[in-house]
Amino acid sequence: MAAGAAQEQVAEAEPAAEEQQEQPRSFKDLGVTDVLCEACDQLGWKVPTKIQVEAIPVALQGEDIIGLAETGSGKTGAFALPILQALLETPQRLFALVLTPTRELAFQISEQFEALGSSIGVHSAVIVGGIDTMSQSLALAKKPHIIIATPGRLIDHLENTKGFNLRALKYLVMDEADRILNMDFETEVDKLLKVIPRDRKTFLFSATMTKKVQKLQRAALKNPVKCAVSSKYQTVEKLQQYYIFIPSRFKDSYLVYILNELAGNSFMIFCSTCNNTQRTALLLRNLGFTAIPLHGQMSQNKRLGSLNKFKAKARSILLATDVASRGLDIPHVDVVINFDIPTHSKDYIHRVGRTARAGRSGKSITFVTQYDVELFQRIEHLIGKKLPEFPTQEEEVMMLTERVAEAQRFARMELREQGEKKRSRDGDDDDTEEAIGIRNRVAGGKKKKRKA
Repeated sequence: MAAGAAQEQVAEAEPAAEEQQEQPRSFKDLGVTDVLCEACDQLGWKVPTKIQVEAIPVALQGEDIIGLAETGSGKTGAFALPILQALLETPQRLFALVLTPTRELAFQISEQFEALGSSIGVHSAVIVGGIDTMSQSLALAKKPHIIIATPGRLIDHLENTKGFNLRALKYLVMDEADRILNMDFETEVDKLLKVIPRDRKTFLFSATMTKKVQKLQRAALKNPVKCAVSSKYQTVEKLQQYYIFIPSRFKDSYLVYILNELAGNSFMIFCSTCNNTQRTALLLRNLGFTAIPLHGQMSQNKRLGSLNKFKAKARSILLATDVASRGLDIPHVDVVINFDIPTHSKDYIHRVGRTARAGRSGKSITFVTQYDVELFQRIEHLIGKKLPEFPTQEEEVMMLTERVAEAQRFARMELREQGEKKRSRDGDDDDTEEAIGIRNRVAGGKKKKRKA
């Protein structure tokens, strides 16, 4: 798999002079064909982003690429447009494979491929866990042009689905490569590299350049061109970042206070565990907020349902684990709250990158308790700035504690009930979309009728 010293050298993309950088005004200037320029126009992509300006011309010349760009910088367009243009020139089934770390990101990339390629009849298939393998095998049997997959399920199909192989593959994209490797998909990626053609184009996109990514680059890419938009760990300039230092026992009360203070905005709240995500969602529901959870213990349909409700603005608060910190493009997130501080500082960058996307402004607020000081200092060190404190009125927060304590009690009871229901039928419980108390009352009513 090692591929010679030549591959170790990464050609740096020439940093364009100021005047040159001003030049590319449109996708046409970058060499994108007319029909795809029209598709960009319909999607509302007027001007290429920095990573697109750097990567698209290089990709159209047939080079391998390492794209380093902060989250929310238009990476999907940077690899989707060159692939679709190459597909137009030499139409072929099973033409490109995009590997992503999470299922939600796979669906999102698929949407962009479908939108960009709708006028030229491009078919894509999403191959991820949590969905019936049989229907996926049928989709693969139709030989789509583009496959977007998570590594585990793809390998499963390569090993077990009759007649499916990737021997004709022309393009391999690894999106969020650092996260793919952090999630311990290394063995799957190794297996994959052994069964796809060596003679292919490879695009490796990552927000951070880790040692694992460098190792993968040597194994998978030939003389790649590095298109770096951010060299150090950055958060976008239009993002206002704050912290709040609070005693851990009042975290819930401070959360409710901030949601009230910034009412009218849409929020994404990050928790560290599935259980805490669910608990906090129930807590907020009991206090009358329209909150919806998204975490790894929910079925795939529930996860997509939660995401779609939030995207459609039917819910104003999305509570999530780090399953949603990468790559998800939800246009209208106004405020990101780190309810639980991330243990890996780099995850902070991905979380706060859910807001202030594509030139818009946004806020992030990180909760720091007495136990989180060291983690918070690491985050400040990584992003190279000291964050200001978000102004709060302590007496107003304390006035909320009684109501919050009651809501906490209900949330705990509901969680317990959910756990018991799950154990009794060992299925996937409703993710608190309706309050459980209501269902209990309905169930109670049915019992009475039966007795009668």
